[in-house]
Amino acid sequence: MKTFFILFVLLTCPVYGFSQWGGIWDSAHIQGTFFAEVTRKSDRLEHLISLKSKKTLARLLKEENRMKRKLASIDSLKADNLFSHSIDSLSKLKSRLSDKLGKYSGGLSQFGDAYLDSLDNTLSFLKGSKGLLQQSKGMTGKLNGSLQSVDNLKDKLLQAEQIKAYIRERRELLREQLSQYTGFTKDLQKLNKEAYYYAGQLREYKEIFKDRKKAEQKAMEVIRKIPAFNDFIQKHSQIASLFNIQGAPASAQSLEGLQTRSQVEQLIQQRIGSGPGAGAALSQQMDEARSRFDELKNKFPGLDNAGEMPDFKPKEMKTKRFLQRLEFGSNMQFQRSNRFFPTTSDLAGQAAYKFHKNGSAGIGISYKLGIGTGFDNIRFSGHGMGIRSFIDWKLKGTFFLNGGYEQNYQPSYSGIPEGAGQKWTQSGLVGISKKYKINSKLKGNMMVLFDFLYNRHVPSTDPVKVRLGYNF
Repeated sequence: MKTFFILFVLLTCPVYGFSQWGGIWDSAHIQGTFFAEVTRKSDRLEHLISLKSKKTLARLLKEENRMKRKLASIDSLKADNLFSHSIDSLSKLKSRLSDKLGKYSGGLSQFGDAYLDSLDNTLSFLKGSKGLLQQSKGMTGKLNGSLQSVDNLKDKLLQAEQIKAYIRERRELLREQLSQYTGFTKDLQKLNKEAYYYAGQLREYKEIFKDRKKAEQKAMEVIRKIPAFNDFIQKHSQIASLFNIQGAPASAQSLEGLQTRSQVEQLIQQRIGSGPGAGAALSQQMDEARSRFDELKNKFPGLDNAGEMPDFKPKEMKTKRFLQRLEFGSNMQFQRSNRFFPTTSDLAGQAAYKFHKNGSAGIGISYKLGIGTGFDNIRFSGHGMGIRSFIDWKLKGTFFLNGGYEQNYQPSYSGIPEGAGQKWTQSGLVGISKKYKINSKLKGNMMVLFDFLYNRHVPSTDPVKVRLGYNF
């Protein structure tokens, strides 16, 4: 009877809505891990943005001081007027990064991060919904700590946007003022690179921040099932504020200032006419514009402002952090049995560093597992190990040129006199690999390699190696 009652409550709780969902959320473990994850992510991103901003401003200060000395040798008055105020402003921006601005009061127009907006509103909802939060000072403190961390992060993002805007405006001013002087082309290009890579690094940090861990995903799955939460988000999100629907019923929602479909069609007809060929002409122009826009997006996928168009060839990997450039994986290869050793399988683990968008280099270690001489004689045994180094370079599409150098240790052989076989053998490999996607986090690969040092091995080994593996 007791079991039946529990099952009845669990199956019917969606009917009762908010109060029953509170029981699901009312878990110290779920709440504690969620708040801890939000605080950790927010503090980490704030630290990264502050560190990157300080380094960028320090480089800009150094560059402007150098440009000031260079211009002073030509026109000292111009140098003082052009650089003195700017150097002082850069110093103030740098020192301000260590300050806390207090409660964030910016808007979506500052940086427009939907994920951060959703996270902030989730915490605000939990703070106002007392029935959902564990009634303890410790849990309330964790929630307030998460809210403070998110506010601090918003402050830092606002400062970063201000720095971006200042660098962009400063770059345009220097380009205009120094165009009459020779010898400043490389200096202005350095300034352009700093602006471009700074903006790119901020985008990378935001993408890292959006990566939801298991604890956060679990908590959000539970919270989204609460009807009151969805109503709260619709009324308080920054997207809702754009349409002036905060706190208003659906019948009273105001869409003032937005053009209707008929108004847009009427405006187009006024511009291009309403003849039989007008629709086709408009369609053709739209296709051309869309094609051109897609081409620019593919060429510069990270740009969020037309003023950031680089006048140099960007290095796509420059804004990636060290850990983001690492690729871990594993592969295996088989070697048939002969009179000296059984069929073996080389099981390898490896780590690669992506030094270019098309290339990576890495090291690995392998274990040589003996698996017998046939289906009628399967027996596992250890037959040595290997140390590997390799490099990959993209040829076209999913095909890569692969090369490497390896040292393989095989201490004993059967059927030959003691000391006749080589314990350490060298391999120089070159070949082609094919990479393919298994899922969002796993990539497979197949390699066919030729060992051009195979004829130096005693006893001899197969010259062609076929390896199957994956990277994640």
